[in-house]
Order: sequence, then C-alpha cells, then structure tokens
Amino acid sequence: MPDPTLLACIALGTLLGVISGLTPGLHLNNFAAMLLALSPQLLAWGLSPFQVASIILSASISQTFFDAIPAVFLGAPDTETALSVLPGQRLMQEGRGVEAVRLSALGSAGSILFALLMIWPLSWAVSSCYDRLTKYVGALLLGIALLMIRSEMGPKIEGQGRLVHYKYKAIAVLLFLTSGLLGLFAFQHEDLLSSPLGLDAQVLLPLLSGIFGASSLMISLSGEGQVPEQRESDIKLPAGALGKAIVSGSLGGSVVAWIPGVSASVAALTVRLGSSAAPEEFLISLGGANTANALFSLVALYVIDRPRSGAAAAIAELMDLDLSSLAGMIIIVVIVAAISFLAAIWAARLAGRAVSRVNYRLLCLLVLLFLTAMAYAFTGIFGLFIFFISTVVGLIAPVAGIMRTHAMGVLMLPLIVRYL
Repeated sequence: MPDPTLLACIALGTLLGVISGLTPGLHLNNFAAMLLALSPQLLAWGLSPFQVASIILSASISQTFFDAIPAVFLGAPDTETALSVLPGQRLMQEGRGVEAVRLSALGSAGSILFALLMIWPLSWAVSSCYDRLTKYVGALLLGIALLMIRSEMGPKIEGQGRLVHYKYKAIAVLLFLTSGLLGLFAFQHEDLLSSPLGLDAQVLLPLLSGIFGASSLMISLSGEGQVPEQRESDIKLPAGALGKAIVSGSLGGSVVAWIPGVSASVAALTVRLGSSAAPEEFLISLGGANTANALFSLVALYVIDRPRSGAAAAIAELMDLDLSSLAGMIIIVVIVAAISFLAAIWAARLAGRAVSRVNYRLLCLLVLLFLTAMAYAFTGIFGLFIFFISTVVGLIAPVAGIMRTHAMGVLMLPLIVRYL
C-alpha cells in the first residue's frame, strides 16, 4: 500500500514546482533552500529524509513542465527557459501559444521515457569519460559559438547586396562579446548582490530576465496591445522530426547535467545548431533538455557524488543516495511527470483564453514591473543595475535583425574562459 505521507510530500512538491514555474523570476532553488532550512523541523515532525527529499525532487520536475507558460505567453522566462521566449512568442503571435506549451511539455515527457531507456548506459558512458569531457568543454563551447556566428545571415531583404550577411555576422560577434563581457562582469562581482529581504541572491536572475525577458516585453509594449485568439491547433510535425527533437534535447540535457556550470539552454542550443530552424522542434528540444537535466542531476549525484543543481545539492544535504533510494526517486519522477504533463496543458489552455481577452500592452507593463521588483527583491541595487544593462543588451538583436541566441554569450563566454 502506498505511503500516504510520501504521497502528500509528492503532491506538495509538485505544487511548489507549479508555483515556481508559473511565477516569473522565482527559481526552484529558493524553495530548495527554504525546505533545507526547515528540514530539522520537518524531521522532528516525523518526516524521513527521503520524504523531505521527495518534496524537492517533485518540485524540480514539475517546474520544468510549467515554466514554459510564462515564457510563451508573457515573454518572462526563468534561467532555464530563456531561449523558449524566442520561438514560443512567435507561435503565440500566430495564435498557437497553447501548442507551444504542448510542444515543450511533450519534449519534457519524452525525456523521461528517454531516461528510462538510457539512464544506465548513458551514466556508464559519461562517468567513464568524465575527466576528458570536462577537459574539452571550453573548446567545444568556443566551436559552438563560432558555428552560431557563421550561421547568422540576417533578414532576407530583396535587393540587398551579396556581402551584406557579413555585416550581420559582425553584429552577431559584437552581441556575443558584449553579452559575454556582461556575464563575466556580473559573475566576477556576484558578491555585490544582496537581497534586501534576505533571500538567496542569484546573478542569473537579473542577467537572463533582462536579456531575454524584459527586452522582449519592451518590444511587445511597442506593439498593438492585443494578441490573436489562442486556438487549439494540432501538432503537425512528422514522427521522425518529433522523435529527433526529443532525443537530441534529452541527450543534450542529460550530458550537461554532469558538467558544472553548463545550463540546459546551452545544451538545447548546441544540439539544434545546424538543424531545422523550426520553432516547434526547438521547443521540444528545450523542454526535453530541461527535464532531462533535472533528472540526470540526480543520477550524477549518485554516480559521481557531486551535486550539479540546487535541488541535487539540497538532496545531498538531506541523505546519502544509494541505489534503492535512486530507484524510488525515479519512480517519483515518472509519477510527477505524468501529472505535470496533463496539468501543464490544462493550465496553458486557461492562459491562452485569458491572454487574448486582456490588454496585452498593459499585461506586459505589469510583468515588466514585476520582473524589476523581483530583480531588486532577490539581488538588491547591484542586481537592479545588472538587470537594466542586460535589458539594453537584449534589445540589440531585435533592433539589428539578428538571432537573439547570440546573446547566450552571457553564459557561454564565462564558461569558455573558465574551461580553456
């Protein structure tokens, strides 16, 4: 018979993940730190370390299903879904916002199936070459950056010269370096962040909220103020493309889960580089990368005994992870993923109906003010400064007519400098 206390812990964790996913700027690490601080009291009330860890684990999985909703409908991402703003809002402006969330949820659900099939062989393969993998991360990221810039062609305008694409490549280089230098500056001065509320300050919050969130909202503020009616649309991707997107995103997310500092967004960008630019495929890959990353961070904790996420670090503080506990947690992941998949699609339908009935310009303004308040609440005055600078940097790509993915230099350049 299932343990009712454990089921209640799973339900609570899933709810916390929903709240974290739907609230722009609120990261799961804040809940993980809070639960870790409360763990002595929870243990005194009779909960076991495994039950407290199940709350954190459930939240980490459910968040990856729900965080696509504010990214798609509000252009307000968290640190893991920054890139989903780009194709997600494109589909939303076509009246396909619900489909965009369904695609992301499908990628997340598919990554769980991928993990069940590949968790043991992939764990053996990555752990066997772990030292070599981390040794060449810098060179790999540098190669990815060069390929990104090489693929930049700019907008197609009839009558423009044959060499004009070199101008857009030059702007892409400038954006990559500008965002990268901003990232280096922010990480090197992370100690200046100080939450006036005593919260856990994270430099990625103002950086990515500004570059990919606030800048998108400012572009939306200059629009018409309304969005098309969000209709139910079928996913028309061929089975081969669908499977490829799920596998590539899941593989990328599972591999980077072992590498310190490399995010699932970088993984999704890497595996889709040079492939179809279809927004549908990218959303599936990003959803798969996020969920696979959350799951394999737990696996990495067991295999190499090193936490690679805030949730994994909190679980490591609570208990020693053995094979039996890992198997139990994987079962919890499957249960939470199934519930979250259905609930995220239902929530996306509600959001789609709501967003087409409100003044979208006013909604964007309110979300922009909320992101500004969150940046200050979590990171203080210096974080607010980073947020404003990041917003300006984020405006470069849409104004210049190049892909905004070049602004991922904010994460990639610091990693290149770190690993080379």
